[in-house]
Amino acid sequence: MSRNFLVAPGGRLHGTIRVPGDKSISHRSIMLGAIAEGRTEVTGFLEGADALSTMNAFRALGVSIDGPAAGRVGIGGVGLHGLRAAPGPLDCGNAGTAMRLMMGLLAGQRFESVLIGDESLSKRPMRRVADPLALMGARIETQDGRPPVRILPVPTLNGIRYEMPVASAQVKSALLLAGLYAQGETTVVEPAPTRDHTERMLGGFGVELERDGAAVTLRGGQRLQAATIDVPADISSAAFFLVGAAICPGAELRLEHVGMNPTRTGVVDILRLMGADLVAENPREVGGEPVADLVVRGGGLRGIEIPPALVPLAIDEFPALFVAAACAEGRTVLTGAEELRVKESDRIAVMADGLRTLGVRAEPTPDGIVIEGRGGDAKVFDGGEIAIHHDHRIAMSFAMAGLRAAGPIAIRDIAVVDTSFPGFAALARSAGLAIREQAA
Repeated sequence: MSRNFLVAPGGRLHGTIRVPGDKSISHRSIMLGAIAEGRTEVTGFLEGADALSTMNAFRALGVSIDGPAAGRVGIGGVGLHGLRAAPGPLDCGNAGTAMRLMMGLLAGQRFESVLIGDESLSKRPMRRVADPLALMGARIETQDGRPPVRILPVPTLNGIRYEMPVASAQVKSALLLAGLYAQGETTVVEPAPTRDHTERMLGGFGVELERDGAAVTLRGGQRLQAATIDVPADISSAAFFLVGAAICPGAELRLEHVGMNPTRTGVVDILRLMGADLVAENPREVGGEPVADLVVRGGGLRGIEIPPALVPLAIDEFPALFVAAACAEGRTVLTGAEELRVKESDRIAVMADGLRTLGVRAEPTPDGIVIEGRGGDAKVFDGGEIAIHHDHRIAMSFAMAGLRAAGPIAIRDIAVVDTSFPGFAALARSAGLAIREQAA
């Protein structure tokens, strides 16, 4: 039975909340803990379907994993060459991060692996990872560039220097993981900065990396040692609440223990450029990752041209930022965001359709969108029904639109939200959003 969100108009966000653990770090904690030597302990692990898909895949590869229990996970590492062939295909569910990073990690194994996913993931492009891995000597077969992905064993991988044509943390991470199994050095050069959780965590497991400007280099054959990982709250999950409070006059919301990795804070920088009252308090470092409490107060926003340098630093948060742009005074213009067209959905097209359904002028472009803000209106959005096209971030973004809506907003088929944010509706309701779930 499918489930829907129904968001009543009005409400105001307030109080103190903590969103679930960072999905990117949760994925990587399982992967690196699995190939480390010794037992890795993880706290704050995201118990969402995406991260659980990664956990189950590594169990199938012969890794003993305890948990999750209240965010705690114990991983019995098998060492760099201790994985064994799974008894069947490895199901990544909806997790593109899991599939793309595992392509790199499994490319250097001495057994065959097949990666599959759900309907949405099965439509997503994998050549961007498979092609550079092939330059290292990997043998990877896809179905017209999409899953299922078959990874065949090869005698050896060779390190390469790869200049990425498009900024992508997933491609960079896959190549670095493959580089652990390669002869010589693997160097990845980024056209623009992307999230660096893989590099930070590899360092925490004892791997030596060299950074030279936009290039990061890793020497093959290095052994990983078990580590202790404290996963901060996911800034991508926090983004919905940051936007919800920022668009709502009189709102004041504190989000605790949010990861503030500088390769992930584009959403904070963009909201501040739009005039949001957003302050980071109690900054600290936890397990090599910067963390802070974020306090946001509602007020007026203004439309902006989003700086190109911030685009890769906020790539997952743009659906929420499009809602903020609709509530701003004036026009917001985004360019250089082609990556949004190959996420869980074509986020440019799907968000533009949804905004227009709710009465907002939004014009998609090949690499971005132009949104005409209605910040001068007390009620920015009409009521309406939103199709999310199997995309969790679309659902949660339009839920926040209810705070400035004239009528109820129905969001269809929202089960996929559990992939990244289990308990979203309950947490949002506790903070003041008039949201409820209903069976279709």
